[in-house]
Amino acid sequence: MTHVAIVYHSGYGHTKALAEQVANGAAEVSGVTSQLIPVADVDSHWDDLDKADGIIFGAPTYMGAASAAFRTFAEASSKRWFTLAWKNKVAGGFTNSGSQNGDKGNTMMELVTLAAQHGMIWVSLGLPPGNNSSKGSLADLNRLGGSLGALAQSNVDQGGEDAPIASDRATALAYGRRVAEIADALKRAQL
Repeated sequence: MTHVAIVYHSGYGHTKALAEQVANGAAEVSGVTSQLIPVADVDSHWDDLDKADGIIFGAPTYMGAASAAFRTFAEASSKRWFTLAWKNKVAGGFTNSGSQNGDKGNTMMELVTLAAQHGMIWVSLGLPPGNNSSKGSLADLNRLGGSLGALAQSNVDQGGEDAPIASDRATALAYGRRVAEIADALKRAQL
């Protein structure tokens, strides 16, 4: 059985909503289990992360960077870095901000760099940009046009039950499925 862990921080519920979709997408893949791990609970789950075949990082973008709570987790993961515990695990990431841009690219680069520091294998979104022509719409997958991972935007006056919109949630679902498929294929290939 392939196991994918989703470790995330969510300040207002928006990133948690995405994390749940990522986990659901991963679990759709036959032979894959997924596990949600809020960074606040990570001290009880380091072994789960060490045993996972893939780890997907999720952080809201606050002031153009990953949230401080996520950064605390990232710094605490240095104990795994010293032993190369996550080397060759599949990695991915997602983020959310109140603005359509919100400098989410900076957060994604933080997540990619964290994975690279650990020697992990990063999985891109694998979807073309949506909503980028006169025939496009807000309902398109990857409506924000990212490539590194799943991006979402949530109106700041709505909670996680209402935002992000359905297409961003569907993009997160598709991304979770993609990461899980690749983690499963690599595990079966015994990389």
